[in-house]
Amino acid sequence: MLDDEKQLDSILKAKNNTQSKIPELTYCKLRYFVNTVIMEKKMTKEEYLNQIEDVIEKGKYKDNWQSLANHKTPDWYYKGKLGIFIHWGIYSVPAYGNEWYSRSMYDKKCKEYLYHRKNYGPQNKFGYKDFIPMFKGEKFNADKWLALFKESGAKFVMPVCEHHDGFAMYDTQFNRWNATKMGPCRDVIGEIKSACEKQGLTFCASSHRAEHYFFMNMGKTIDSDVNDEKYQDFYGPAVHCPEFDGNTLHKTTANTYSIGASKEWLEDWLVRTCELIDKYQPADLYFDWWIHNHSFKPYLKKLCAYYYNRADEWGKEVTVNYKHEAFAPTVATFDVERGALTDISPIPWQTDTAIGKRSWGYTKNNEFKSARHIITDLIDIVSKNGMLLLNVGPKADGTITDEETAVLKQLGAWLKLNGDGIYNTTFWKTFGEGKVNNKAGFFQDSNEKKFTNKDFRFTYKNGYIYAFQMRPNGNNAVIKTLKKKNGPDFIIKNITLLSTGEKLEFERSDTKLTVKANSRFSDNYPICFKIEIE
Repeated sequence: MLDDEKQLDSILKAKNNTQSKIPELTYCKLRYFVNTVIMEKKMTKEEYLNQIEDVIEKGKYKDNWQSLANHKTPDWYYKGKLGIFIHWGIYSVPAYGNEWYSRSMYDKKCKEYLYHRKNYGPQNKFGYKDFIPMFKGEKFNADKWLALFKESGAKFVMPVCEHHDGFAMYDTQFNRWNATKMGPCRDVIGEIKSACEKQGLTFCASSHRAEHYFFMNMGKTIDSDVNDEKYQDFYGPAVHCPEFDGNTLHKTTANTYSIGASKEWLEDWLVRTCELIDKYQPADLYFDWWIHNHSFKPYLKKLCAYYYNRADEWGKEVTVNYKHEAFAPTVATFDVERGALTDISPIPWQTDTAIGKRSWGYTKNNEFKSARHIITDLIDIVSKNGMLLLNVGPKADGTITDEETAVLKQLGAWLKLNGDGIYNTTFWKTFGEGKVNNKAGFFQDSNEKKFTNKDFRFTYKNGYIYAFQMRPNGNNAVIKTLKKKNGPDFIIKNITLLSTGEKLEFERSDTKLTVKANSRFSDNYPICFKIEIE
């Protein structure tokens, strides 16, 4: 051990002594140094790029769609159906507008611009970086979080490891702006992974690093700290291009052929993402929207081949979540943000949405969906061969809001009684019946759908059809889809109310199946009929 290392070792041991007077911040920095510089081997960017090529060359998955198409959707994922998304970062400190505060505070067209100047001062004196010391996470307890997520009925957990703002919530050698060195001075992602393992939940990870290429560009249009070279490694290239201006950003970047990222940025993105893969071994890797851009295509193939080959080495089943047309359809899992499909997809897919309506991260003025809203969305998604990734946005101190906590507990209570019709199921020959269905596309789920007692959704498992009545009203349930057929037909042996196991009386005719009501049919939440067939 080197002399400096011996000195550090003695300091760290002294910290364990209750009489130690070592300042917490000093200890935090020392701990990070020991953990990352001394205990772990570091690679240069070039060495990591060589490693990526070597893993692809030696592994069974190559960086082309033909090879990657042989990868299968993991059983744990398809059977689990429900995961928890976590947006927690610096943006939870100002807690205003939404999780895009880091961009909007530099944009004169946005309300966040004036809010910031009024509450924190001009952007050249108090920039986004200056929120970092205020992001303490002093009440963050990964074990408490994961106990709540377990109670919700979720089977996997996906924290955002780095959002568009460029601040990493994990221990990384390629970004000094991270939660291990600053803010909470903790490896947030590492602690969540450890807590997942304790609770028997599957750990996943999300990276929104790609968008950081241009995300802070509005800071270059005004007098702000984004223009200060000292902070360029935090604010990123902040590429300023007219097509990325203001509120047109989503529309312009949705264009696959719009201006792409530089080779230097793409290589850096690839290395950072592979480091995240190697360091935390997530079972699912989620990407947000801009990776569909043409410039990312060869790098996505390399990333995917590296990830799938690494998973083979670990003995894990993994997948990747993507939006738009970033990946070939059978290579990874398609994701619909705040929306759903209108019919069954033969290929498993996912919806990501949030309990909060206005923001993914914590804001003081957020509105929240009801538990019933979430439950009906979950049923609808699963009936169409999908999975639900449900987001929470913790406060800056690391606590989860009372509103989100209540929804998660109510969701878990419902799943405890009705989960047999959700978990491990597949789609039936039709997703449901009734007049209510989704609108196609993203950002369609803010308002709860007005289901009635005539709306049903179906799932299937092991000789049972699960028929969910989306809004029971206390009357008999009439299901036209399950009527008798004139030709070959399945036989209904019996029907039980899933939540109680009660055997229900029913009549089946050439026009409908009628399930006779009992007192439970007045439930505020969807009810499920477990229908045994032969």
